[in-house]
Amino acid sequence: MTTPIITNTIVPESERLNIADGLFGMAYMLKLEPAVFTTAERLSTDYTGGYWEFHDLSNGGFYMAPRFDTEFQVICENGFVGKLSLDAFGITVCLYAFSELSFGEDRLAKACADQYHLLREYAAAHPEARAIYRAID
Repeated sequence: MTTPIITNTIVPESERLNIADGLFGMAYMLKLEPAVFTTAERLSTDYTGGYWEFHDLSNGGFYMAPRFDTEFQVICENGFVGKLSLDAFGITVCLYAFSELSFGEDRLAKACADQYHLLREYAAAHPEARAIYRAID
């Protein structure tokens, strides 16, 4: 049996708030977005802020990735050091943030736990899957 291909759609600007609110509620602005940006800064000194695109996955998953014209050198606490494309960096950063915020009993913790597993499923077929998994494991 083959695993269905998970498709990735960039969320139009006009739908960004609806997607974030539907998945995470107000906690997106208060907790998730700051956690993503802080994690990005922690994992790469190349990251200095900027615009992030929202990605909607056909399996129900979601992630954000920065929109730049470069790769990011990443240094993780687990010893992984390497370069990641913008997309792989966004996936990695979101997996870290989802994991960190998944502990608890509130709506955000549940949503982040679910999103972690959905995004990890998508990452398995990513061209940089090996690097993403090395960065998060």
